[in-house]
Amino acid sequence: MRFTWSGRFLPIAFLVLVALAIALAWGLGWVDFSGQGLSAETIQQWVAQAGAFGPVIVILLMIIAVVASPIPSAPIALAAGAAYGHTYGTFYVVAGAETGALIAFWLGRKLGRDVLLRWFGDKVDMGLLGSQNALMGTVLLTRLMPFVSFDLVSYAAGLSRLHAWRFALATFAGIIPASFLLAHLGGEFSGADLGRTAWAVLGLGMITGAPFVIAFVYGKFRKNGKDRQT
Repeated sequence: MRFTWSGRFLPIAFLVLVALAIALAWGLGWVDFSGQGLSAETIQQWVAQAGAFGPVIVILLMIIAVVASPIPSAPIALAAGAAYGHTYGTFYVVAGAETGALIAFWLGRKLGRDVLLRWFGDKVDMGLLGSQNALMGTVLLTRLMPFVSFDLVSYAAGLSRLHAWRFALATFAGIIPASFLLAHLGGEFSGADLGRTAWAVLGLGMITGAPFVIAFVYGKFRKNGKDRQT
């Protein structure tokens, strides 16, 4: 029987590699799963020591933060802004987050609902239903809401009918505001307080997401009104 890297073998192999990378980082003391051991200052030191490979460190950390969620993404974005300024910092953060989201989307689609149920429980059934435009709008809206789990949305979207290019576009558009804000704060205020940063990102998410919520509620209200008339 010939072995081929297809079906579920490739995503499982990828997960094994990610797990090994996380285990190595944890063993070396780079990652604390409580979220307390990895600060923006620590990441900034890694980036500085990496020299020309610093952007690669930022992008890889963002990918791991999205796919496996062992570390918070805010310190990574702050460190990227402190090291490269808000323009390049935003670019590297968005590149990592977008890549991680696409990997999670692909894993969700390949591994299937049963596997994700064991990982996330019933939360994976997020109700991502509707037309392609509706699904795309839902992903965009959740990306603007920092309190909605980034990785969970990515995996759940992989279980939906949403086309990959629509998912990629909605994710890209949705992550830019928060990524820019975090990178800007990191560039302007080295060692920025994570508590204040979290509130700033939350406020930005509410401001940018409010028009979409209002439009959604208004559309539902109009549709229900028309249904009653008919």
